[in-house]
Amino acid sequence: MLGFRARYFLLMALVQLAAAATLISASSFEPFNVSYDHRALILGGRRRMLISAGIHYPRATPQMWPGLISKSKEGGADVIQTYVFWNGHEPSRGQYNFEGRYDLVKFAKLVGSNGLYLHLRIGPYVCAEWNFGGFPVWLRDVPGIEFRTNNAPFKNEMKKFVKNIVNLMKQEMLFSWQGGPIILLQIENEYGNVEGSYGQGGTEYVKWAANMALSLGADVPWVMCKQTDAPETIIDACNGFYCDGFKPNSYKKPALWTEDWNGWYASWGGRLPHRPVEDNAFAVARFFQRGGSFHNYYMFFGGTNFGRTAGGPLQTTSYDYDAPIDEYGLLNQPKWGHLKDLHTVIKLCEPALIAVDDAPLYVKLGPMQEAHIYSNGHVDTNSSLPINISICSAFLANIDEHRSVAVKIFGEVYTLPPWSVSILPDCKNVAFNTAKVGAQTSIKQVEIGSPAYPYTAGPGHLSPKMGGFHDVKNWMTFKESIGAWSANNFTSQGILEHLNMTKDTSDYLWYMTRVHVSDEDISFWEEKGLLPSITIDSIRDVVRIFVNGRLAGSRHGKWIKVVQPLYLIPGFNELALLSETVGLQNYGAFLEKDGAGLRGQIKLIGMKGGEIDLSGSLWTYQVGMKGELKKIYDPEAQQNADWTALQLDSLPSAFTWYKTSFDAPEGNDTVALDLGSMGKGQAWVNGHGIGRFWSLVAPKTGCPRSCNYRGAYNEDKCTTNCGEPTQTRYHIPREWLQPSNNLLVLFDETGGNPLKISLKVHSTKTVCAKMSEHYYPPLSAWSIPDSAGGKVLLNKTSPEMHLRCDEGKKISAITFASYGTPSGSCRGFSIGKCHAQSSLSVASKACKGRNRCSISVSNETFGDPCKGTSKSLAVQLECSSASDTGLLRSSM
Repeated sequence: MLGFRARYFLLMALVQLAAAATLISASSFEPFNVSYDHRALILGGRRRMLISAGIHYPRATPQMWPGLISKSKEGGADVIQTYVFWNGHEPSRGQYNFEGRYDLVKFAKLVGSNGLYLHLRIGPYVCAEWNFGGFPVWLRDVPGIEFRTNNAPFKNEMKKFVKNIVNLMKQEMLFSWQGGPIILLQIENEYGNVEGSYGQGGTEYVKWAANMALSLGADVPWVMCKQTDAPETIIDACNGFYCDGFKPNSYKKPALWTEDWNGWYASWGGRLPHRPVEDNAFAVARFFQRGGSFHNYYMFFGGTNFGRTAGGPLQTTSYDYDAPIDEYGLLNQPKWGHLKDLHTVIKLCEPALIAVDDAPLYVKLGPMQEAHIYSNGHVDTNSSLPINISICSAFLANIDEHRSVAVKIFGEVYTLPPWSVSILPDCKNVAFNTAKVGAQTSIKQVEIGSPAYPYTAGPGHLSPKMGGFHDVKNWMTFKESIGAWSANNFTSQGILEHLNMTKDTSDYLWYMTRVHVSDEDISFWEEKGLLPSITIDSIRDVVRIFVNGRLAGSRHGKWIKVVQPLYLIPGFNELALLSETVGLQNYGAFLEKDGAGLRGQIKLIGMKGGEIDLSGSLWTYQVGMKGELKKIYDPEAQQNADWTALQLDSLPSAFTWYKTSFDAPEGNDTVALDLGSMGKGQAWVNGHGIGRFWSLVAPKTGCPRSCNYRGAYNEDKCTTNCGEPTQTRYHIPREWLQPSNNLLVLFDETGGNPLKISLKVHSTKTVCAKMSEHYYPPLSAWSIPDSAGGKVLLNKTSPEMHLRCDEGKKISAITFASYGTPSGSCRGFSIGKCHAQSSLSVASKACKGRNRCSISVSNETFGDPCKGTSKSLAVQLECSSASDTGLLRSSM
């Protein structure tokens, strides 16, 4: 038999070959034109109702892209939407990068090979909680430049980049009229939010940007989101939590929703946002109900801010965004499943939605209840639907946040839960209600990762099998210098701006000067019983203050005042201020002026002779950390540091580099590093930056005990994680790991404990669902003909419960099953007074040993355990890994 290593590499090779074959051999599209009218985008001469999934290619690895695109398509997406990240593609002026995570062409071709369209948001300003909003920092240094206004230097650089992207897409035959997937482009991004700050220059800039984009010959429509004064030739679009009330600025344009914020980003020291899927589905259904035609989830997959790409200030490395596909590429259930059902129903309604040329029929059903009917003929909602109406779909909305309401339409009565929309693809049968979730709930388990093959001890080698990186003998350290560490430091009069010095090559900039203290000062402080203090008018994001090599204090915030008491000694004292950025500002006007570091005056107060203004003193500057700029995180640069064995009595130790090696966990589960024991810093695995880490704790209050989906959502509603660190686990893509001897390097500024670090694997372990026998028929039944050639009678079709494990997993056990009157919820189910004894055997036969299964929820399946009683089915199951042999066989 093949050993694990051989099987591992064979499996990886097969997966990569399969992905490459798909990319090369799969056809994309026959060439087609894209246009639009007042109702919708028109693809190849046909109006379309389109669902789009937001995925940002640099927030995943190329090896992850095929799975993410495939899961988006399975979830009902027609389109993938992404920004184009200028600072990733042009890191130095005139030097372009389209490799690795920035291989935009490969990403676009993968989208097309999966039969999906692509919405490319070139911007080139993206916001996106991305470092500097996507602008390259070198752009600040262009003489005379002002960003995003009628400024010639900026417009020249912007046009050059946008033109390069459009030309590259043309060269690669990626536009729809070339047989490629690109159907939409975007120029600028949410400029309407800041346009007023630029006065007439902003107005002229909008016109210029539109004309410039159209001049490039892309020959697909261009979009400007949140731009009410978008020119007639550009489609203005909506971003927000709700866009059902949005109307474009011209009757000739369709209603597009470019960003449905189905989650929110997290900031260090903050709570974790969560948006209930019932509300998200309500918002989407309302958008299509009221005339919308293109909808994009921001984000469908959020991913990870690897390296130093996170925006600022203070945004986390994780960009999970509570998305339908989580940061690791696993389905977030029930969000993914419930929205998939919604998308299927919208597709069932598409013939009716595109048939209505103007507004749908509007019917007031109650004080807070309304219907919109799309049909190819006249209908009277007070009587039964005429037989000659072949196309008709209805949306029934209850906007009341508290009460269920029964409404009557077409001679039928429908009960609408609060804050919900019922969708009737045939104007008769309810196929879906946004508040009734039939999708499974997946409970992800985080476990210690075991090594991929039997561990053999060796110097400096670590085994995650032993429960963590806890053996001091496995660790080496390198102490970082405080202050100047190289000959390339320089001295200047006064306080220099942080970004002008670092050019964002590092988060760190040292400011150093000397302060003389007289004997009289010492006597004065002793007599008064006080300490002198340093004051800094304004800092962002972090400042650490050292006196004579010792840390005096730290503060973090956005342009906050700092007052720090100091212990000074007679004679000259070395004062060092370490300024740190934690993601450059990514939103707002005048980004080029925002900068970072220290602003205003720096003074010593409490001196005998009065305050001393240090602002005009001689300051010595040092960019970065020694280990960082010597790249000691790189496996090829280990000789650049004098590593020494870690001593237990040296912990915790601030401003210290740590390194160790470890084996990859067995199996194919997604991997993360738990850095909850560390302070603040950065981490690398095999030379790849997995991001900044910081163990800031969220406030203890502000997280509700239960989350009520009803009512308007905002990012502070339904938050979680109170009293816990905002982030402790950091994603390591499997493709960055080798079976053994993986190099982990950490830089910790504040003094953590690396011996408590652990390697974690993520997977769905528990799956559960509960469904009533009166739930809607399976959506597949809408397209199944009966023996006479007509449609299946939906009211005689039983609902189906669908259950699934992650890819490569199988259902190993049914831990609960009851058809009858079960109570409780996931991981808390219990059997009620009514229970079919066949429940467990039926569920086991249908599901055990499979990756996914379905169970008909009916008396026919289980028998009737209690006649005349309304029954439900509750199932809970466990998922486990398939065998290595099975995985290999399925890949061949």
